[in-house]
Amino acid sequence: MPLFDALRGRLIVFEGPDGSGKTTQFNRFSQACKDAELPVTEVREPGGTGIGEEIRRLLLAHDHGDMTLRCEMLLYMASRAQLVEQIITPALTRGELVLADRFVTSTLAYQGAGGGLDEHDILKVAKAATGGLEPDLIVIFDVDESTAQCRRSAEPDRIEARPDAFKQRVRKSYLEQAKRWPDQHLVIDATCDPDRVYDRLTRALTERLVPKAGSKGQ
Repeated sequence: MPLFDALRGRLIVFEGPDGSGKTTQFNRFSQACKDAELPVTEVREPGGTGIGEEIRRLLLAHDHGDMTLRCEMLLYMASRAQLVEQIITPALTRGELVLADRFVTSTLAYQGAGGGLDEHDILKVAKAATGGLEPDLIVIFDVDESTAQCRRSAEPDRIEARPDAFKQRVRKSYLEQAKRWPDQHLVIDATCDPDRVYDRLTRALTERLVPKAGSKGQ
């Protein structure tokens, strides 16, 4: 399949509000790539390394309710810095596809629009944390809040437990980011059943990444 060949050496990020079905699609797409014998490195944020998983535990546990928003943002960035240097950059150098479950876009949505931190501050820290590495494509799975609520865990973590107004700001930020930087983003309507969402995903990725016959390619 031409799509899999086009994914070699790329960083593709799956994004979306909690309850968007993002992780389901991430797992399915990753398995399809592996079945096609495409080397894939999967990473998740926060986490993905020993240090990152410790940071994840701190960020998501309910017993850290006194954590400030700026501290929260910096912990996400610290996990990301470790992940980029230890896992992502070496995998890209080897020509593998790196599939990331969240990246900087999430920080802009959750700690930025959701929490109120200044976007420029986040982007400056992000550049330092990632060394300037940017995804080749960011796929945003979009759902309305009522759909997302039905899909969320019955035991939400510290971030998932935030109020509806916060979640609405997060969703709005995702869509605004896609509108501001259309070349970097794909928005997938994820309100339907998983099979239809997956079909939309693969079609959109093919249209974006696979050179059309007679074109010069990318």
